[in-house]
Amino acid sequence: MATFDDREKAFEKKFEHDEQLRFRAEMRRNKLVGLWAAGLMGMSGAEAEAYAKQVVEADLEEPGPEDVIRKVRADFDANGIEKSDHQIRRQLDECMAEAREQVMSETD
Repeated sequence: MATFDDREKAFEKKFEHDEQLRFRAEMRRNKLVGLWAAGLMGMSGAEAEAYAKQVVEADLEEPGPEDVIRKVRADFDANGIEKSDHQIRRQLDECMAEAREQVMSETD
């Protein structure tokens, strides 16, 4: 029975570790998307970093990326940036791939 308990604990630890990595990657993705959007809106430096932080915080409203997409979409519309929802989603996907690589390289 001890072997089963040890195995169960190992699975729980792996799940917890994987969830932490996923969360960190999603937050990094949101920051990268925020920096991308800030650049398109003509922001740089501290202003771009502050905007990226707003995008990260927007993702805490609900599960999934829809709240990030709504934030970026509204800001693009307010600033006359011509990007479709599809283009924003594609950027989210590209940034997620980059964020995963960054997070994984930090844990090695």
